[in-house]
Amino acid sequence: MKKTKEIVINSLNKDFESIKKVNKQGIEYWEARELMPLLGYIEWRKFEGVILRAKDACETSNQKVSDHFVGAAKMVKLGSGSIRKIENYKLSRYACYLIAQNGDSRKKEIATAQTYFAVQTRKQEIFEQASEVNKRLFIRGEVKKHNKKLFDTAKQAGVSNFGKFNNFGYLGLYGLDAEQIKEKKKIGKDDILDRAGATELAANLFRITQTDEKIIKESIIGEGRANITHFHVGREVRETIKRVRGTMPENLFPETHIKELKKEKRKFLKK
Repeated sequence: MKKTKEIVINSLNKDFESIKKVNKQGIEYWEARELMPLLGYIEWRKFEGVILRAKDACETSNQKVSDHFVGAAKMVKLGSGSIRKIENYKLSRYACYLIAQNGDSRKKEIATAQTYFAVQTRKQEIFEQASEVNKRLFIRGEVKKHNKKLFDTAKQAGVSNFGKFNNFGYLGLYGLDAEQIKEKKKIGKDDILDRAGATELAANLFRITQTDEKIIKESIIGEGRANITHFHVGREVRETIKRVRGTMPENLFPETHIKELKKEKRKFLKK
């Protein structure tokens, strides 16, 4: 039974994607007249009633109806030689989903479409979750790599107390030292960057790479000068975040530990 259901859903997917069109701007859409038979409707009058309910649902969900349901009426020549206006719509994928949700569920085609869109929505959610995980893991890896390079550069500049050097960077970017950041974010002894989200990691990556470049480019020598340079670069990044009205890094919520994220990814890949 399960296999039969999968075949039916796969068949709908094939038919649904085969009638998809793409406009000059690269935006995909479906024509209501072509979607109608796929959903088990023969009469336009009845199908248009479903479209109207779907438009109401779209408005209720605070979406702009005109973004998803675009009138596409056209004049056609009949066999008698007369010309008649044929109503039609260009529909977004979301509009097709709403039409399926508002159709007659007693129709086998509608029931199948509702299942199909539920599966597609879940797939999209999983894809987005995986994308967010991958983004954070990638940036954390870049931060680790460039931090190591910065410490090598700082060592050559005469830095020996790397904890203090690191704190100057945090003070510039967060307005707090490492212990104060941990206390504010309530992350205990965890590494700040292991609990940082993608946005916070990106700000730190910029701080790290720009400090490294400045120390090298300006041939900065001496622990004191290197510390001050790290602080000033961190402060510049902070000022940039202020200018674009972003959230200050100390006010960003901590995320799941990066180790847990790696475990989740391994489980996801196994599935």
